[in-house]
Parts: sequence; structure tokens; C-alpha cells
Amino acid sequence: MVFLALFIGAGLYFQSQGVDFAFYQLPSVIAILPAIILAVILSKQSLNQTIETFIRGIGHSNIIAMCLIYLLAGAFAAVAKATGGVDATVALGLSLIPSQLLLPGFFVIAAFIATAMGTSMGTIAAVAPIALGVATQAGISLPLMAGAVMSGALFGDNLSIISDTTIAATRTQGCEMKDKFRENLIFALPASLITLVVFTVIGQGHAELASQSIDFVKVIPYLTILVLAVAGLNVFVVLTIGILLAGATGFMTGHYDVITFGKDIYAGFSNMQEIFILSMLVGGLAALMQQQGGLAFVSAQIEKLISRFSKSKGEASCRAAELGMAGIVAATNACVANNTVSIVVSGDIAKDLAQKHGVSPKRAASVLDIFACIIQGLIPYGAQALLIASIFGISPLAAVSYTWYGMILAVVAILIVVFRSRH
Repeated sequence: MVFLALFIGAGLYFQSQGVDFAFYQLPSVIAILPAIILAVILSKQSLNQTIETFIRGIGHSNIIAMCLIYLLAGAFAAVAKATGGVDATVALGLSLIPSQLLLPGFFVIAAFIATAMGTSMGTIAAVAPIALGVATQAGISLPLMAGAVMSGALFGDNLSIISDTTIAATRTQGCEMKDKFRENLIFALPASLITLVVFTVIGQGHAELASQSIDFVKVIPYLTILVLAVAGLNVFVVLTIGILLAGATGFMTGHYDVITFGKDIYAGFSNMQEIFILSMLVGGLAALMQQQGGLAFVSAQIEKLISRFSKSKGEASCRAAELGMAGIVAATNACVANNTVSIVVSGDIAKDLAQKHGVSPKRAASVLDIFACIIQGLIPYGAQALLIASIFGISPLAAVSYTWYGMILAVVAILIVVFRSRH
């Protein structure tokens, strides 16, 4: 509660002062430190034992594995961008868009790039400037185009096996990434198809796009990691291959060398610094909360709420537990405006609920990621909305008003949770 109060309070204060990116002025890594200090003070263990508990939480195998994957994912994204992979992928997408399908076309481009890159922010940064130029040329409403790009970016980020949200969800719930990916498709595919239809029906504007120079070789690293990930290869191997392939495409151009390759890998590591440190600190804090009974208390409150709606066992119990997980991760994300942080914070409670009510780990991971994604796409103070609004010169509220994928996914996800058989 202290962590959320500090993070939200600072965001609301800076927002009232008209500061840009208000909810990102106080880094989450700093906001959590007073919460950790409070947890140490409240502990009934000796100081040395309390610190040992905290360190064990940081060193938990799930936390360490999560952090290592963050580093590799960051390195791949940085190297692929530096060697022209992002530009090549955008060019390939633009060459395939019919001039009368610009909105659904940009939704698909953003979706593919975000799935390959594992970051909605990186996708928006790469695609939004191009989308802005096309929208202006074709006379398309800027909020509408912004909504299409943001929708695609969130779709891909939610599905990607190298996304930090996927990493956090699978590691906290203890499932394989390929299983979570396939489970996620059950939610994401119907929602994305409906979104495509909506953007096609309301599509406006027409522009003949200039022919794009396509370097297909630079797209190969993205395609490779997608295929290998879906095939079920170990994620550490997949990302390592992706990094080496992305570097190799740079070497083939003759304008990229080993030293630059090393620097870009390190830059990718650095880009993951905040979520890397926060994951470790949250792991330590969660261990203190667990030792002191805090997580059991929160879980018990959710259990009481679930029991009001489900007196029976079996599917009804699973359904209620899944809705409980969805509720807590959605509420947390609405507060912290960061889908990865919300998954990390909610992970232990969700896993406990899943085990008690017979929800499979892949299902729990998918529900966490899906509902965190939904909220992230609908809050005007989220990083994605703030970034695309600044690029398009519109208000963040206007951008999220047309992020229809998030709205459609919310309806589809709730219907699937409520009506889908668990057998």
C-alpha cells in the first residue's frame, strides 16, 4: 500500500502541475524503497534474519531467470534496431498494405513488430512517425490512426515471448512460454480479428504510398525468433540466436563491427535496468510480505470475495478464481500504469489462487497478461498513450479513446473466462 500510495500520489501531484509523463517522474524503483524499509521495520524476525529473507526473495530462481531473460530481450531489441531490422520490417509491412486499408494495415504492422520486438513502446516509437505522415497525407483522423497503431502494439506485446509482460507472467506462474503463447491466442485472435473488421469498416482516407526499399535479410532475425519460440525452443537459446542473427545481418552490410555489436548489446542491457532492478526488489519485498503473512491476508480477502460468487467447486470455482486474478492485476495496473509491474506485484497472489482452485499455470499466466494489457491500453496516463500522443500532437485521452483492441479484448476475455470449458 505504501508503494502504490507513493507511486500514484507522485503521479497525481505531477499531473496536477501539468508535468509531462507525470506518472513516470518518480521511478518505481525509488517508490518501492520506503515500502521495503517499512517491511523490515514491521518484521518480527531479527534484523539479520529479515535481511536474509529479503535476499532469498531477490535470489529466487524465478526472479533471477526473469532478470536474465530481460537482459537478453533488451539486447536483441537494441541490436536488431541498430542493424536496421525495425526499419526493414516496417518497409516490408508498408509494401503489403493496399491503399484503401491503411488503418487495418498499420494495426497488422504494429502487431507483427511488437510480437517480434517484445515491446509496445519500441513499436510505437518505430511505427508512429510513419503512421503520422501517412495519416496526414491520406486525411485520416489522427486519433483514429493513433488508436490503430497502439492497438497493434499492445496485441503484439501481449503475445510476444520476449515481452517483459510474458516473461513476468510465465515465471511467476511457473509455465512454459510456448504454452502461455498458445493459451493467449484463444483470447487474442478473436479480439484481433474483430478489431481488424472494425478498423476496416470505419477506415477512411486513401493514399498511394511510395514504394519501399525492402531488405528482407534484416527481417530474418525477427521471423526466426517467432518461429523458434512457437516451436518451443528454450527461450534463452531463442534470444541468443536472435542476437547473433541480428548482429550477423549488420556485419553483412559492412557498416557494423564487433565493437559496435558489443556496445549495442550493453545498451540493450541498460534499457532493461529499471524493470530488472524492480523485479529483484519486488521479489525481496514479496518474500518479506509472505513471511509476515501479508500475502496470505490479501489472498484471504480475495478468497472471501470469490466465495460470494462461487459456492461450488470445479469450473465455477476456477471461473471465480480467474476473475479474481483479473480483478487484482487490473486494479494494480490502473494504479501503477505499468503492465509488467502489475504482473510482478500480483504474481504470487495469483499463483496461490490458481493452486487452490485448480487453475492451470498457463491459464493463470494468460489471464494476468491479458487483463494487464487491457488496462494498459485504456489508461491515458500509461507510457504508450503518452508516447503516441506526443508524437501525433493529440491528447492521451484521444489516443486511448480509439484503442479499440483493448476494449474488444476486455469483452472477449470476460466472455471466454465465464463460458469456456476447462476440460
